[in-house]
Amino acid sequence: MRCEISPNPATFGLALQPGALHKPQRSSEGVALMDGPAKDRCEARLFAGVELGGTKCIVTLAAGPGDIRDQRTIATTVPWETLPAIKAVLDEWAGPHGFCGLGIASFGPIRVNPAKADYGQIGATNKPNWEGADLLGPLQSAFDVPIGFDTDVNGAALAEIRWGSGRGLDDFAYVTVGTGVGVGLIVHGKPTRGFSHSEIGHVLVPRLKGDETPSVCRFHDDCVEGLASGTALNARLNGRPMADVAADDPVWEPIVHTLASMVHSLACTTGPMRVAMGGGVLAGQPQLLPRINAKLEASLSGYMQIPGDGAYVTAPELGTMAGPLGAIALAMDAVGAPA
Repeated sequence: MRCEISPNPATFGLALQPGALHKPQRSSEGVALMDGPAKDRCEARLFAGVELGGTKCIVTLAAGPGDIRDQRTIATTVPWETLPAIKAVLDEWAGPHGFCGLGIASFGPIRVNPAKADYGQIGATNKPNWEGADLLGPLQSAFDVPIGFDTDVNGAALAEIRWGSGRGLDDFAYVTVGTGVGVGLIVHGKPTRGFSHSEIGHVLVPRLKGDETPSVCRFHDDCVEGLASGTALNARLNGRPMADVAADDPVWEPIVHTLASMVHSLACTTGPMRVAMGGGVLAGQPQLLPRINAKLEASLSGYMQIPGDGAYVTAPELGTMAGPLGAIALAMDAVGAPA
């Protein structure tokens, strides 16, 4: 399916007259090019960000992490409800404030090749009704500003590089272990690109010996997300409440093994200088990162000397704001705002 939003030029509040709305020229990478300096297009250097998650969407208006002007939360239900609600918030901000750039950081997979007809759409997702939904096209038509578009985890990685645990690094990975497993991978200062964005949560890994719990991924029997996500943890608990799970409970062994195996693959391929790992599964479980690091060191067996002095995998600094600020970082990158 393809979800469309019909733009209404009269509501944009960007001093556009009926009939004057146009799609801006775009770079070879599909980024909109501004007609004039960003400072001439809004009252301040404000940026709008849309973090579209599997259960909720957070829409943010900010000049940076220390200057958030407004933030709204919208339930992620179905495209024909959620996407118009997002646009309504952006319309509201475009009038009194204006914004210099817009960032869209979405759950994946998403179509990121601007040369393809499906650019800006949701791919083969587990979320009902969202496959084929057009996230980018209607907003490109509605708002004549540069737009950055990427996955939510790539956005969060860029935010951590600007303001958090990745400061000063050009090669960095951000991992969130929640309902699924997402990895934002930055190589030489940019999110990885080929025919698509990376999907490291679906890399196949060797199971821990004796682990026979079925994968929760409907696509793969032995991928990271299927074995170590929050959904996988719930399946392993088989109804046991988390309150009854001790730090040394055996249920953590396959989780630690799987996540360390994934980081082993990251270290041996793109070699990020640091891996920041967070999300619901690690929340309130301080024992997990040291165990993952120890398992990683053991699996590498001295073959590679990774940075971090035993803390190669560390906690993100931005916490729950990594996602919303990731969308702002995408907007800033689209405009060319300095870090």
